[in-house]
Amino acid sequence: MAGAVRLEPVDERNLEPLLSVAAAEAEPGDVMPPVEAPAGWSLARREAFRDFHRASFGGLDGPTRSQMYAILVGGEVMGMVRMTRCDEPGTVETGMWLGRSARGQGIGATALRELLNAAARAGMRAVVAETTPDNVGAVAVLKKCGAKLREDGGKVRAEICLDLTPPAL
Repeated sequence: MAGAVRLEPVDERNLEPLLSVAAAEAEPGDVMPPVEAPAGWSLARREAFRDFHRASFGGLDGPTRSQMYAILVGGEVMGMVRMTRCDEPGTVETGMWLGRSARGQGIGATALRELLNAAARAGMRAVVAETTPDNVGAVAVLKKCGAKLREDGGKVRAEICLDLTPPAL
């Protein structure tokens, strides 16, 4: 892994680099909610990507109750990780994506540990996630970060208790 991994809140400054990585190294369905738009990274889908991320500029207390972070390695945007408030107080749900060239290098686990630290600083007690059993990268990252995993109806549900396991630095 070349350079330190750090998280930077998504804003206008890093939104276009984030979109560039998404368009070059990820499928739209992996990085944003589905939208009615032509297939692939059409102009409409690129605009929807921008709107989706701009909606969360307000952070955990904003209208989407989400804080999105660009994942930077050596100053270069490589993906995104977010936390979204759950109805259960003190709990946030997380999700992440990395461009293809950044996968399999430990960047995901490092980024999730940074997110756990940010969640703890925000007063959260637990971070939850959901993925599928065939998303072996996500399952491995969650395990590395101390998540308790359980399979439930074709989904893998993860919980990381911040009270019990202070995130590793």
